Amino acid sequence: MAKETLDKEFEDYLHDGLEWLRSKHHIRKGLALIAIACLVGVAGKFAYELYPRHYKLTVSGGGMLTKSHYLTKIMEEESSQQRLSLKVVPTPGSYEALQALDNGTLDLAFVQSGIDTSNYPNVRYVASIEPELVQFLVKPNIKQIADLKGKTINLGKKHEGVSIISNQILHFSGFVPDVDFTETDFSDEELLGMKSDLLPDVIVQVAYAPSPVVDFLVQKRDYHLLEMPFPPSLATRLGWVADSKIFAYMYRIVPPVPATDIQVVGVNLNVLAGKNVDPRAIVKFLKVLYSPFTATRFGIPIPEDRFLTSSGFPLSSGTEAFIEEKQPLINNALLDRIKATIGLIMSLGSILLVVFKWFKRPEDEEEAEVAGEPNPTEPATHHEVAATPVATAAAAPSVTDHLNTAISSVETIDK
Repeated sequence: MAKETLDKEFEDYLHDGLEWLRSKHHIRKGLALIAIACLVGVAGKFAYELYPRHYKLTVSGGGMLTKSHYLTKIMEEESSQQRLSLKVVPTPGSYEALQALDNGTLDLAFVQSGIDTSNYPNVRYVASIEPELVQFLVKPNIKQIADLKGKTINLGKKHEGVSIISNQILHFSGFVPDVDFTETDFSDEELLGMKSDLLPDVIVQVAYAPSPVVDFLVQKRDYHLLEMPFPPSLATRLGWVADSKIFAYMYRIVPPVPATDIQVVGVNLNVLAGKNVDPRAIVKFLKVLYSPFTATRFGIPIPEDRFLTSSGFPLSSGTEAFIEEKQPLINNALLDRIKATIGLIMSLGSILLVVFKWFKRPEDEEEAEVAGEPNPTEPATHHEVAATPVATAAAAPSVTDHLNTAISSVETIDK
């Protein structure tokens, strides 16, 4: 009983409070203005979402001599078609690119797989394109993998992508750094400027074929390509490895380099982004990347079937948005959204109706009720008389007579 009494008192207080608010014209007007402002704000938000915007992003393709840097330059020129501006920012290697992505000074970067992902919590995976090739350039006296023992091998800057990847391949082959070989860390620019007798015995390049650096080293410094016969086996151990090949005569015809098609290790090339990059900007970036004009100018296919290759990084929100755009026009998810939208509209309509009724002044409701009551002092009109029971009863026999006459006529025709 005590609980029911409290509930009844609460309802009475609430009712009295609402009635008091309704009786205050200025308060009702203020609340109405607040409600209208909220609705205008919601409408403005939707209008802002629909308004086409221009995005600006920074992107790195690695060093200036790499093919991935050339790809970013192509995309920089093609991006205006998607209301997107790209600024290409070269980086010495994958480590610098990942650091810049993680601290937010770079938006997007093409980075080789095979690098530890745990140190970069603010980096997100966007897409993957065709694998780059790990190319072992060797001097003429090196014929097979076993001949690498005791040689100097240039793996690029320490802790960079090329060095990390090459060390894993050499470790799989049974070689230990500083025991079975001597590691050097010359940059591409330094290698191109060195005299032939100072160059290391082996130079590892991770690049698409044909590579301008490999072209120079083969044609001007007489290097050859060494085949790696184990990519399929390595791929079963390391998820970032792909089984790839370099075609015969790729770098020289006489004498041929390589003389036949050779197997090499492929490394998935990932597109990575900072976690705070606008998803809509990433969608536009992917549209430029997978544009047929980009692939034609790049000279290497960029198929979407490698879109979700495993990388170890969390998936970008922009990638999820791009996948949703690629779905069929009508699907279950879209139908659910349509139903939810209709339900939301109906709910908002009901709420607005209740608000409108509540904001009406009590005097208006009383006037409407009084206006709807009949005035007993006024004489009944012709229509009111016709609607009385007496008039209805009088009209009934006439209708019955017509029906009886029609039935008799039908019977006469049948006879």
